[in-house]
Amino acid sequence: MNNVNKYIAELIGTFWLVLGGCGSAVLAAGIPNVGIGYLGVSLAFGLTVLTMAYAIGHISGCHLNPAVSIGLWAGGRFEAKELGPYIAAQVVGALLAATLLYMIATGIPGFQIGGFASNGYGELSPHKYPLLSVIICEIVLTAVFLFVIMGATDARAPAGLAPIAIGLCLTLIHLVSIPVSNTSVNPARSTGVALFAETAALKQLWVFWLAPIIGGGLGGAIYRAIATPQKS
Repeated sequence: MNNVNKYIAELIGTFWLVLGGCGSAVLAAGIPNVGIGYLGVSLAFGLTVLTMAYAIGHISGCHLNPAVSIGLWAGGRFEAKELGPYIAAQVVGALLAATLLYMIATGIPGFQIGGFASNGYGELSPHKYPLLSVIICEIVLTAVFLFVIMGATDARAPAGLAPIAIGLCLTLIHLVSIPVSNTSVNPARSTGVALFAETAALKQLWVFWLAPIIGGGLGGAIYRAIATPQKS
């Protein structure tokens, strides 16, 4: 497989994740009486991953997330030399999606940017959770996400069903953590929208790189440790 094709696939996939997931939050979640709310946004994020996993999984593996790439490396499924190009492609895809979303959202008079689906703790947490709660939540949920990804894509797992398991896992993660951090578990997703938010989201962005990366590494390493057949 041409390496450039893999990077383009990651860019397109991450673009879709941010446009679909964050777009649902910015454009559709808060509409009075008919807004999709937390449940709708959670499903939107899960559906972006599910659809792209089928579309580009055979091209790039469909990481769409620096924490996933690093977690797969920790789990022995990804080469270290590919981390830089993959992460760069993911961040560019997220930035392009956030830019397009900004152009769409500001097309109507009086639109308030506000947090622009960004992540945060303290005053920037949807329900004002403190830094420690947000860090714990992001580490644990990203670790579980990587554990599910590793298991669902294991050669011993049922063939063809991995995208469903991974998409549903991301949906559940959002259902749990939107009130806490507005759900990152993905540094690229957090970076794209933070650049447009009219809050202090950019200053808090370090949390949404550090915690998901730690969690991703833990999840990948734990699965590798328990799933590797032991020598007799």
